Amino acid sequence: MTQIILLGLVVKMRLGVPKEPENETRVAIVPSSLKKLLKAGFEVYIEKNAGVSANYHDSDYEAAGAKLVSRKDALGCENIICINFPGTEGIAEKTNLVCVADPFRNPEYVKQCMDSNITLMSMDMIPRRLSRAQSMDVNSSQDNLAGYKAVLLGAANVPKGIPMMTTSAGTVRPAKVVVMGSGVAGLQAIATAKRLGAVVYASDVRKSAAEQIESVGGRFIEVDGMDDFEDESGYAKPLTPEFIQKVNDTVCGVAKDADIVITTARIFGRPAPITVPSSAVNEFKSGAVIVDMNADVGGNCEDTKKGEIITTKNGVIIVGTSNLPGTIANTASMLYSNNLTTFITSLVKEGELTLSDDDDVLFGAPEGSDFYVNGMGGVLICMDGKMHEKQTRLAGVLQ
Repeated sequence: MTQIILLGLVVKMRLGVPKEPENETRVAIVPSSLKKLLKAGFEVYIEKNAGVSANYHDSDYEAAGAKLVSRKDALGCENIICINFPGTEGIAEKTNLVCVADPFRNPEYVKQCMDSNITLMSMDMIPRRLSRAQSMDVNSSQDNLAGYKAVLLGAANVPKGIPMMTTSAGTVRPAKVVVMGSGVAGLQAIATAKRLGAVVYASDVRKSAAEQIESVGGRFIEVDGMDDFEDESGYAKPLTPEFIQKVNDTVCGVAKDADIVITTARIFGRPAPITVPSSAVNEFKSGAVIVDMNADVGGNCEDTKKGEIITTKNGVIIVGTSNLPGTIANTASMLYSNNLTTFITSLVKEGELTLSDDDDVLFGAPEGSDFYVNGMGGVLICMDGKMHEKQTRLAGVLQ
């Protein structure tokens, strides 16, 4: 059996993939990734029925070389890959746990791992500006799909057609779509709405985003006083209340007669900012649809109900569907699996899995680098019962 040396200890190079919780349809590793994992020296243990909800069947995993096991055996592996944090029960000390822990919003997960001496690597903490990290960036791969699906949900709920149509019965005007935010999800939403035939308007707090918006077919909504409100790690900065109000007034003014409004504004580690207040919803036309892509972290629309589709008194439909990538589970799982397979195999050096101090993806860029972010490390959150020294921002949350 293949063995690895990790922090001076010799351990077996087993990789466990547990089934996700009931509300998650995705799976962390798909059969097509097994060839690369096996070639790198891993023995892959898949919990039975782990991929069924994403249309990946046990027989597919067995044919690709995985071993089907119980949950206990999957969690008993020295390396575990999953999407949601699985808890620490049944996981041994020194285990490498790779998932999306969202540690700033779930600091208790970090504490559990430190108390249990589990090495936690949270893939949502990927240093996204590193070129090498882009093929491992689960945020981008899942956000891309979420932006696409948000538009489809809007189109499915709006009581009119999307493209312009000229027929013998008359001409149908194209739908007006407003996308708030033009990160990865927003740009995909703009492009998808444009392909469906809508007239698309889009906003962003970064003035430099105008060119990106226009490149995918959107019309940029400029707000007076706009600047590049982006922090050094590549995420949107928290905005002042005054500027938020200005954005709300300007963009919601454009959205008053929109057929579909997609909200994408998300601030790293914080609740989603309110970009569509109740007062704006009251001014939207009856039949308009708001798709709130951040219902799971508080919502961008003040009236959003997480996990629900509601209709307001004035006839506005608000879609609060959570986990949009999970509604396209087969494709989302494949992309996530590609990201994680690239990441975990990158740690294998000459047949050994090594957590190297000079790995910027694991530990963040060194001080003095163009990619260094003060107080932020990489995906490695804690090991040996303590948080990594570079994660000082996160340490402040735990106190």
